[in-house]
Amino acid sequence: MNPIAAIGRLSLDVLGEIGRISNFAIEGAVAALTPPYFWRAFFVSLARIGFASLPVVGLTAIFTGGALALNIYEGSIFPNADAFIPQILGVSVVRELGPVLAALMVAGRCSSAMAAEIGAMRVTEQIDAMSTLSVNPFKYLVGPRILATTIALPLLVLIADIIGVYGGYLVSVYLLDIAPPIYINNLIEFIDAEDVTSGLLKATVFGFLIAVMGCYYGYRSAGGASGVGNATRTAVVAAAVSIFASNYVLTSLFVDF
Repeated sequence: MNPIAAIGRLSLDVLGEIGRISNFAIEGAVAALTPPYFWRAFFVSLARIGFASLPVVGLTAIFTGGALALNIYEGSIFPNADAFIPQILGVSVVRELGPVLAALMVAGRCSSAMAAEIGAMRVTEQIDAMSTLSVNPFKYLVGPRILATTIALPLLVLIADIIGVYGGYLVSVYLLDIAPPIYINNLIEFIDAEDVTSGLLKATVFGFLIAVMGCYYGYRSAGGASGVGNATRTAVVAAAVSIFASNYVLTSLFVDF
């Protein structure tokens, strides 16, 4: 009944969960980077996370680029809006929208799948059987997924950036009657290597967090089918929150005040 005690208890629970996730992330990173390596599990995860996510990431990027071009044109108060559309669109897609939207799509698709797969193995005692057979579950289940997601997401973001900018090009040229040379020249002049690099660095961090959340909640799931369902839902929510929080931290580091 004491509200201060309830707040303190909640704070301790949150801090304890953050500590457990941090320990799990460190152990998973060590398992991903140190031998022995399970290459088959790694390449299977890379194909599922990277190649299989291309359609949803591509569709999200092209429609986002087109909608962003329309909003920039509609909200512009300057007469030469055709010069501002590629500049604002390019920076927005490369720095923010490309990494964040691609990460959210991968989180919804892959983080839930990781939690469901590992959670099902946990409740059916397959992970315990691995330990009995002297197979490290972190090396076989967690490490390959973390490494594959961390590598695949920057590649997906790079493709999403290209598709998103192309979606803005289609809308600008064929709907807003902007000359193609003007769009391309302004885009090339305004975007530099730092913009692309910052977006890819964000994607690397996002990929690591997505895999950690999916594997962590799946690994700790309990209580049968309902426990696996709760772990799947929690993994997606935690991955999305961690993406937004880390995006703010990384953006504050990249921005020069």
